Amino acid sequence: MSHSVTLLCALWLSRVHGSVDNSTTGCRIIHPPRDGGIRYRGLTLSQVKAVETLPVDYEIEFVCRGEREISGPKVRKCQRDGTWTDMDKPSRCLRRTDSSRKKFLHVGALFPMSGGWPGGQACHPAAQMALEDVNNRRDILPEYELKLIHHDSQCDPGQATRHLYELLYNDPIKIMLMPGCSSVSTLVAEAARMWHLIVLSYGSSSPALSNRLRFPTFFRTHPSATLHNPTRVQLFKKWGWTKIATIQQTTEVFTSTLDDLEERVKEAGIEITFRQSFFSDPTVPVKNLKRQDARIIVGLFYETEARKVFCEVYKERLFGKKYVWFLIGWYADNWFKTPDPSINCTVEEMTRAVEGHVTTEIVMLNPENTRGISNMTSQEFMEKLQKRLGKDPEGVGGLQEAPLAYDAIWALALALNKTAYELSKKGLWLEDFNYNNDNISREIYKAMNSSSFDGVSGHVVFDASGSRMAWTLIEQLQGGIYKKIGYYDSTKDNLSWYNNDKWIGGSPPADHTKVIITFRYVSQKLFISVSVLAGLGILLGFVCLSFNIYNSHVRYIQNSQPHLNDVTAAGCILALAAVFPLGLDGYHIETWHFPLVCQARLWLLGLGFSLAYGSMFTKIWWIHTAFTKKDDKKERRKQSQTVEPWKLYSTVGLLLGLDVVVLGIWQIVDPLQRSIEEFTKEEPRGDLDVLILPQLEHCSSVKMNTWLGIVYCSKGLLLLLGIFLAYETKSVSTEKINDHRAVGMAIYNVAVLCLITAPVTMILSSQQDASFAFSSLAIVFSAYITLVVLFVPKMRRLITRGEWQSEQQDTLKTGSSTNNNEEEKSRLLERENQELGRIIAEKEERVLELRQQLRSRRKQSVTPRENCSDNHYPNSSGAVSSLYQPGFPLARCLVAEGGDKLGRNSCDGSRVHLLYK
Repeated sequence: MSHSVTLLCALWLSRVHGSVDNSTTGCRIIHPPRDGGIRYRGLTLSQVKAVETLPVDYEIEFVCRGEREISGPKVRKCQRDGTWTDMDKPSRCLRRTDSSRKKFLHVGALFPMSGGWPGGQACHPAAQMALEDVNNRRDILPEYELKLIHHDSQCDPGQATRHLYELLYNDPIKIMLMPGCSSVSTLVAEAARMWHLIVLSYGSSSPALSNRLRFPTFFRTHPSATLHNPTRVQLFKKWGWTKIATIQQTTEVFTSTLDDLEERVKEAGIEITFRQSFFSDPTVPVKNLKRQDARIIVGLFYETEARKVFCEVYKERLFGKKYVWFLIGWYADNWFKTPDPSINCTVEEMTRAVEGHVTTEIVMLNPENTRGISNMTSQEFMEKLQKRLGKDPEGVGGLQEAPLAYDAIWALALALNKTAYELSKKGLWLEDFNYNNDNISREIYKAMNSSSFDGVSGHVVFDASGSRMAWTLIEQLQGGIYKKIGYYDSTKDNLSWYNNDKWIGGSPPADHTKVIITFRYVSQKLFISVSVLAGLGILLGFVCLSFNIYNSHVRYIQNSQPHLNDVTAAGCILALAAVFPLGLDGYHIETWHFPLVCQARLWLLGLGFSLAYGSMFTKIWWIHTAFTKKDDKKERRKQSQTVEPWKLYSTVGLLLGLDVVVLGIWQIVDPLQRSIEEFTKEEPRGDLDVLILPQLEHCSSVKMNTWLGIVYCSKGLLLLLGIFLAYETKSVSTEKINDHRAVGMAIYNVAVLCLITAPVTMILSSQQDASFAFSSLAIVFSAYITLVVLFVPKMRRLITRGEWQSEQQDTLKTGSSTNNNEEEKSRLLERENQELGRIIAEKEERVLELRQQLRSRRKQSVTPRENCSDNHYPNSSGAVSSLYQPGFPLARCLVAEGGDKLGRNSCDGSRVHLLYK
């Protein structure tokens, strides 16, 4: 009585506050079904007539008269939104039907009892349980009884094709089809529309089956395999992995899943570095994974192939603390212990290979202990199923998918029940269905598409593509047993983590072998040693330059073209200065400084070579031009032997200008930049998961070889030409450029060093110490040789003889230390030639007169004249001609006969005396 009073108060309050929204006032009273009524708990008939709404959480119960029974929800509850539960399902009172009078509705099913995924082993018993529960319910399909006609597809499309046509072309007519694995479902769903059949799968995860254009009548209680991919990406992010590898069996379900994973990881900034596939033999793909140093590996294959893969994984040692495998979670819990004649690995080896791998699995069992449409909790269902399976249920294939098969039968039954109600309005019945009846098929599709109920696998509802959404369970194999380590809800992007993951190495491994980059730098001892030599060379260059400038008024220095020697010294200083940037690398400078150092190397060495070698080349070129031409005209030869300084300086300027132009174009068009040369990775000592990657810094440009070819060709030709000219002028003596022999010697040394060093440094470019040593020491030695050969003799001469000597002594002693005697001889001969030439010019007329007198005397007295002639002039004309010839002055006698002893006495004295008589 007190309960009634309380309820009446609640009803009165609801009427008083009728203006309040239905969400707070309750639900309006609904009319009872025909041939039945509604039982209002705690209320009398008069009280029911007095109220219009009932409070929230109030329950009503439908009852029927006589031998009728309720079809549809028997109890409804008032919800907070002002509606009753299950309003989309009508409650009707129907006559009780004898089971012997029920009509049969046949469902064609394909259960894979063997093959790649033997899920039918547990799914078939679960489906039979659902059929029994549905057929025992009087409110669901009360006039019908569901029958299951099934075959073993072996998860093979070929076998499935044969069984599909047996189902279709053999009586009775099947009102719906239930395939299992994805490859079979693809075949069945694509063909079913031709027979206007709805397909409901309990074990298909292929993402391709979500294509409504290709599979318009397909539904599945098993979520799509792409539901694993958001979970995998979330785990990759959690553990800080950015590089993964994949290996898959070549079936459509795994290919489409992997394509979806590739798109998702790309969006997350994760890279699939290596992708392998196989049909039946995974030996080569596993070896390739090992060769590519794959660490985080996603494996997509059926259970039988999984055993083959991990047998090869054990052989290749692709397991342990450095590796993590991600597998599908719907294998049997002891799949790696199942005997398999196709592999040659023991159970212990397989157990070692699979330890620590991670699985992602769709949540297929409702984690909440609530009762659903079948009036069973998920735990009660599993207990009942395990009793039916018998001993060792954990080893039965498809145990995890069994709740999905159970709920699939319920979804099918509820959809047919709703369809029967809708068809009754049109005067049609479910037994009227045939493969040409599109109307009934459309009604079944609508009912299936609107399905929504709580099953043992959770809440069952289908999206627009016919797929089901669910949570993802994350497990890890720890000590041979799968442990739950978390859940992921992709709809809310929520990761629930238990923090019980365990790793062989104590922490998640790296996604790749850590590569430690180490730069190879020039040895500091070598760099300092060469730098000291270069610094001393620069000091020597400044000493020589100062000496040359200070003594430029001395005639001996003047006769060596001191300005060209100044240029040579300056060039040597610049070339020696290039040694310092040659040895600078990342050890001394920042990365952004490197292009500046590269340009400094190029310009200092290029300009230094052009100045130093160009000035020496100019000297030797002028010597060759002036003293090796075969010209008979005396005046032209004298003109050519006259030194014009501006021509020498112009030649040096031309060589320098060409270098500036080439280097300038190089720097503007294709400037030198820092480049990295990588060497083979090296393994350090110890069991460290790292590799050392040596790198070496270089100065290079895009068309480096082209520019080097231009520079090397031009400089090489210049060096070869300099060697040739030095050889050609080695015997020339002149006081115009008194150090040309020293210049030739310097050219020899510089040319040989450069021609050897250039190709050697190119070959040794990858060996930083050897390359730097060759190039820098070649520069140092070339500069030292040039400075010592050109300037040290001059210093020695001026220091030992002094600048205060008389011009006569200076003139007699002018010349380099290597050709003083020869130049003095030449100077004496020239003076004597000039004196004798003057005497000969005065006596030419006297010679002609003597010839005429001799001829006249011979005619007058032949005999006495002949005796006299024999004593003094055996051949008068020959005597005169041998004494003097117009083209050869008397100096010829001195030069020819005075090769050993100089002076006028070296010639025949009688002949000279004759000229004076």
